[in-house]
Amino acid sequence: MKFNNLLFITLILILFQSCQPKSGNDTVILAEVGNQILTHSEALASIPVNALDTDSTLALKKYTDDWVRRQIILQEADRLNFTDRRDVRERMQRVQDEFILQAVQDYIISEFEDDLSVSELEARNYYQQNKDKFTLEEQYVQYRHVITETISEAQNAKRELMRGTDWETVAKRYSKYPDLKIRESQKFWPISISGGDVNMLNRYLRVIGPSEISPIYRSGNEYHFVQLIDERPEGDHPDLDWLIEQIREWLTLEKRKRAFNTYVKNLYLQAQANNEIKIYNETDESQSAFADTDSLRQITNEE
Repeated sequence: MKFNNLLFITLILILFQSCQPKSGNDTVILAEVGNQILTHSEALASIPVNALDTDSTLALKKYTDDWVRRQIILQEADRLNFTDRRDVRERMQRVQDEFILQAVQDYIISEFEDDLSVSELEARNYYQQNKDKFTLEEQYVQYRHVITETISEAQNAKRELMRGTDWETVAKRYSKYPDLKIRESQKFWPISISGGDVNMLNRYLRVIGPSEISPIYRSGNEYHFVQLIDERPEGDHPDLDWLIEQIREWLTLEKRKRAFNTYVKNLYLQAQANNEIKIYNETDESQSAFADTDSLRQITNEE
């Protein structure tokens, strides 16, 4: 009798423990609407990382409130049998078809991914063969930008540059954000955005010549000046180094497009050979015709 009681109590304890929420965020419930449950882990997986880094508590609350609102609306749609409406079903079908088309296209392209890479040599050859297509739409400038906390630091930095002191040495000795300013000075920038947020620096860069240094300008609690290094006029050809990655990306996209269209063309030809395609004349729906050469030509031209 005691054994049976002990067994009964043990079973009750096991059942009780199995019904308790497990530890950890995977089973922490944030909200419930009807039969739908939002867990902590599901919310974290859906919230952008930058929002969590800024204020995770606020981000979780906002996502939870939005989730509850969506579920209430979906619950109402279910009560109204909204998905039984013809226009809704048609839109849902179109959305589903578009999703499937994009997903299968991505899958097909991924099968050829190893053959679709573009080498740096290919990009360089393309640039040389099509150089006339690449021209600057506005003036570009390369310049050095010094930002200091005091006027004396700005004057000393300017004086040392005029004496020929190495730019990196001057930037690290006097300028705020030296590493950033050194990196920025290695690039060419459209004249329309040169000088950053300080409009006066942009005006200086439009009038000073190469190697010249602008006057020191105070903006807020900081002191600025710029030195023009080089400039490229509107209509000039940019250096390939500016474009190499963009050209490689563009050529890769073109290769993907051609590979996919070739694949689809083969599917078309196979379906045509199996008499699976029928195109009807608008004036006589009862008359059928197999896909003609014009249809195939349209697919081929998309390549």
